[in-house]
Amino acid sequence: MRSPALYRVALTAPDDFDGWRDAARRLAVNGVDPADVVWQAGEMAGGDLFGDAPLPPDRPGAGFSVPRAFVDLAQSAILHRDPERFALLYALLCRLRDRPGLMEDKADPLLRRVDILAKAVRRDIHKMRAFVRFRALEDAVGPRFVAWFEPDHHIVRANAGFFLRRFATMHWSILTPEASIHWDGETLSEGPGASRGDAPADDPVEDLWKGYYAAIFNPARLKTKAMLSEMPKKYWRNLPEAALIPDLVAGAQAREAAMIATAPLPEKAPPKRQGNAATVWAALREEAMTCARCPLHRDATQTVFGEGPLDAPLLFIGEQPGDQEDLAGRPFVGPAGQLFDRALAQAGVDRSRAYVTNAVKHFKFERRGKRRLHQSPDAGEIEACRWWLKQEIDLVRPRIIVALGASAARAMLGRAVTISRARGQAIALDNGAEGWVTVHPSYVLRLPDEDCREEELARFVADLRGIGERLKALP
Repeated sequence: MRSPALYRVALTAPDDFDGWRDAARRLAVNGVDPADVVWQAGEMAGGDLFGDAPLPPDRPGAGFSVPRAFVDLAQSAILHRDPERFALLYALLCRLRDRPGLMEDKADPLLRRVDILAKAVRRDIHKMRAFVRFRALEDAVGPRFVAWFEPDHHIVRANAGFFLRRFATMHWSILTPEASIHWDGETLSEGPGASRGDAPADDPVEDLWKGYYAAIFNPARLKTKAMLSEMPKKYWRNLPEAALIPDLVAGAQAREAAMIATAPLPEKAPPKRQGNAATVWAALREEAMTCARCPLHRDATQTVFGEGPLDAPLLFIGEQPGDQEDLAGRPFVGPAGQLFDRALAQAGVDRSRAYVTNAVKHFKFERRGKRRLHQSPDAGEIEACRWWLKQEIDLVRPRIIVALGASAARAMLGRAVTISRARGQAIALDNGAEGWVTVHPSYVLRLPDEDCREEELARFVADLRGIGERLKALP
């Protein structure tokens, strides 16, 4: 029987997850129907035309457990601007009480709707991390850095920790229309919303950044549709490099033609992959940008997906992105990646015909002052990312898969292996490919003795040379 009055829950802020959780638990354990609850937050929290019943009493020990996946989903979805988000989450919570396995039913309409909200929020969080641009101001205590950003959802407080960890030594402010956050080197504080005019329009460093951006702009890799998907035009007005994009795009065709004219012709053109592999890969990568399967996404700048030809006969798996890969959004571009390229060249393996990726797609690190020191991923983090790796392998369908290091070997085989025992042996994989295990190039770089480094590099090159010869010998 429906209650004679509605329960009105007034939350303190649009992103008040703790307030929602406490109220939802009390309502759920007392069997309150979702239709009998009105959820309001922030400025919406006010009077109601209906009579308001007080929340039912708390009943210690009468609660019920929910999967961690629901908590993670709710923490993201509650940041969405959809005014129905609180009610949707409470309805989902009530259904979980009676159907604990609901989170596994990806076809459930309510779960799908909440999941769509959460994905939009995670995408917005990623965009904020990628497109916030600080500009320098001088004040009485020294330089201060101010940025302006316009998020789609209530993500400012949720993203504050990322910027605090990333820019711990700077004094900075991020201004948005809804709220502002400030860091003075000791205290993180929050202020009211601001306007674009409150943020500086430029600073002296921008000319250097624009020059760098123009220098690394590769016309041969230009995919306008993909670029607009990753960097929608709504963000351009806040990005100093955006002013260069129209001219760079307009001149891309001429620059690409010049590059082709001066490049040596390959001995044999690589085969073209038929079908919609490129479309599927782009969609897969876009989905991975919002991945929250493990906690590593909270501190990393972005997901670093694999890259290379989608008909590559050879696929390399590394451990995880490093500091430079995390910033660039591409695998194997840091010192280990440069050593990897040199080793491939010495071994006679065509790097352009290989697909490269990592077992884990987010950078795991420990901050030491201004530095971010690499930390190896654990078994849970590797397992959380195996789904993405499997999708890449299934899409590329390589003849040979090479695991670089123990983490990559675990991701490839699904179990821990010893590099010294597995190295140099062909392994039959379930997908029909042939697996090989060798060291990661970062292992070579970390060796303290120069003679040991040279010896291990020679062994690494020999491994790659043998893999290249094996690839040629495959029928």
